[in-house]
Amino acid sequence: MSKDFHEDEIMGKAYDSKLMKRLLKYAKPYWTYLLLAIVLMVIVTGLELLRPYLLKITIDDYINGYRKPMYEMELTAPYNGTIFQDKKYVRIDSIPKETQVNLSDYPLKNIVEDNGIYYLTDYQNDTINNRVILDKESYQNFRQIDINGINKISIIFIGAIILAFLFNYLQVIILNYTGQKIVFNIRQEIFSHIQSLSIAYFDKNPVGRLVTRVTNDTETLNEMYTGVLVNLFKDIFILVGIMVVMIKMNLKLALISFTLIPLIILASIVFRKQIRSVYRLGRIQLARINSTLNENITGMKTIQIFKKEEKISQQFDEINKDYLKTAKKEISIYAIFRPSIEVIRSLGIAILIYYGGGQVVSSYIEFGVLYAFIDYLQRFFEPILDLTEKYNILQSAMASSERLFMILDDNSKIENIENPIPITGFNGKIEFKNVWFAYEDENWVLKDVSFTINPGEAVAFVGATGAGKTSIINLITRFYDIQRGEILIDGVNIKDYDKYELRKNVGVVLQDVFLFTGTIEENIRLNNRDIDEEKIIEVAKYVNAHHFISKLPLQYKEPVMERGSTLSSGERQLLSFARTLAFDPKILILDEATSNIDTETELLIQDALGKLIKGRTTIAVAHRLSTIQHADKIIVLNKGVIKEMGNHQELLENEGIYYDLYKLQYKEAFFS
Repeated sequence: MSKDFHEDEIMGKAYDSKLMKRLLKYAKPYWTYLLLAIVLMVIVTGLELLRPYLLKITIDDYINGYRKPMYEMELTAPYNGTIFQDKKYVRIDSIPKETQVNLSDYPLKNIVEDNGIYYLTDYQNDTINNRVILDKESYQNFRQIDINGINKISIIFIGAIILAFLFNYLQVIILNYTGQKIVFNIRQEIFSHIQSLSIAYFDKNPVGRLVTRVTNDTETLNEMYTGVLVNLFKDIFILVGIMVVMIKMNLKLALISFTLIPLIILASIVFRKQIRSVYRLGRIQLARINSTLNENITGMKTIQIFKKEEKISQQFDEINKDYLKTAKKEISIYAIFRPSIEVIRSLGIAILIYYGGGQVVSSYIEFGVLYAFIDYLQRFFEPILDLTEKYNILQSAMASSERLFMILDDNSKIENIENPIPITGFNGKIEFKNVWFAYEDENWVLKDVSFTINPGEAVAFVGATGAGKTSIINLITRFYDIQRGEILIDGVNIKDYDKYELRKNVGVVLQDVFLFTGTIEENIRLNNRDIDEEKIIEVAKYVNAHHFISKLPLQYKEPVMERGSTLSSGERQLLSFARTLAFDPKILILDEATSNIDTETELLIQDALGKLIKGRTTIAVAHRLSTIQHADKIIVLNKGVIKEMGNHQELLENEGIYYDLYKLQYKEAFFS
């Protein structure tokens, strides 16, 4: 299994302080937004915790308010109350604590209900003789305070719901906006960094893996920023808030409720341990599915040519079944964990009903307190479930961030010097002086290579596969740096030039032409607005591409599908010529540029090349010797060493490697 695949399996720690510190740096520019989101979340949490307390007040103070004792006072008493039979009745909770009135001088009364009839009686001495029947109007007068209180609580309750909705809406908008901005910046930084890396980096890292980093892994971080980082505060606020309110309402009931916490912690630890291994296995198997899909879809033509559909389908089916099995196991663990938490919650409610119900019947606590405790206990378990399930998101985010930082920390770049020599224009003289080059360690691809290409010369490189021809081209454009020796252009070491300016002046036509999704015109111009339509048509005519472009329905506006799949190999190659020549390079490099072209198209290109190479230093790499016979100089490479050098006729007369290659390609004509 490859090293790259192992990197896809990285799970790492569920929490890594160093990684988190680096991740928080991306959030730093948006700390005001995050702080505002946290403040709004605190407000929303407070409003949500307020609701059970409001219901508790409604039940105890107003619905059951008539049971509270009242002072029977003179009508001139300074407190608001209910008038009944020329006396004022003031409820005990309506009198301020700092009152100066001696309340012991006033008898305590209360209302009791018996067989649907309400009576006013002595609070501490309820007898039939002390009871006074209350008619409907009198009873309504006594309950007016409760009705007003219920109306007031209802308005506050509705207001709390509306405010919670509005603040929650703002918090979600701000949080997701911030999360998307952070992830946008991370994704932009990673893509920019990938663009700055040397070609050697892409030789070792599959494209599919890098695409996964820029898309899937950054999206995982978005889940962490929006789903974990800030919401973590919400869960903590809810837990702390509920515990504080419960302790404040009734310490004994609160302590009884908290006895369930060890069970919750134990269940969470067991769940976390079980889900970690299963989740990790699922990630590995999902990576295998993605890798298999990418490989097989890319090679679908080969699969169908060799009739391997059934075999490939069986292989994929096995991988898919493994992932299905793991997914089922993950579901099973959740299916045990969630009901377990529900059982613990139900157990807590049962204990509250058993103990608290007895306290209510014995009049030690009010019913509203018991109701609020049950409500708070139900809410208490929600953030615990949330925190446990966020463990997976946090773990996945740590793994994703580790993989992303591996890319960002990779400095496999072709570095520019601080003060590069400006390029005012190339004459086109290229010199290799004792160049040694290897892609890895000391597995030399070029060994002590030296040659000179004079301005305006057309030079061809020939040799067997692996001789080092393409490597020379890559070195001229500084896609790679040499280990020993020097490469000079116009007498200046190419390392002293700005690499981007250097590449602007070197036009390269590769064997495998890459076309971007867009139009014919956009693929020739490549976003350079200095190249107008007249120039595009002109270069297209030069390379004989205009004849097929003009036949397309939209001509130069014709859409190009991904990789130019709707165009033939020859047409793509012609567009590549037009694209290169539109930038008017001083040095022209043709890397097997006619290898994929039919004879008719090759004749068109050869006709164009005769005009195009004038005034330009041209380097050609070709396997077909017919395309390079008229080159000023032919350099024959073998295993990274220059074996022969001269023009076509000279090399044939030497009867060396070139002579042997020529005989192999033109055997029939040579001996006829």
